Amino acid sequence: MQTLMTEIAQALVDSPEAVHVEAIKDAESTILRLRVAPSDIGKVIGKQGRTARSLRTILSAASMKLHHRFALDIVEAGPDDPHD
Repeated sequence: MQTLMTEIAQALVDSPEAVHVEAIKDAESTILRLRVAPSDIGKVIGKQGRTARSLRTILSAASMKLHHRFALDIVEAGPDDPHD
C-alpha cells in the first residue's frame, strides 16, 4: 500500500523526489502519512479535495480486499523535514 500511494503521488506532483509515505501501524489499522513539497500540496488535494478523495477511495477499495483498514493523511513537508 505504501508503494502504491508513493507511485500515485509521484505521478501527480512536480517534485516526485520530495514524496514520502510513512506507514504508522496499529493492531487493526494503518495510517499512511503522505508528505509532499509545499508547492505540491494543492496537486494531491485537488480542487475541493477531489484528488484526495479519489486517493482515499482507492485506499478504501484495497483495504476491503486486504481486510485491513488504511487511512490517508496528507501533510506538507516542512523545511526541516528529513525526508525532503
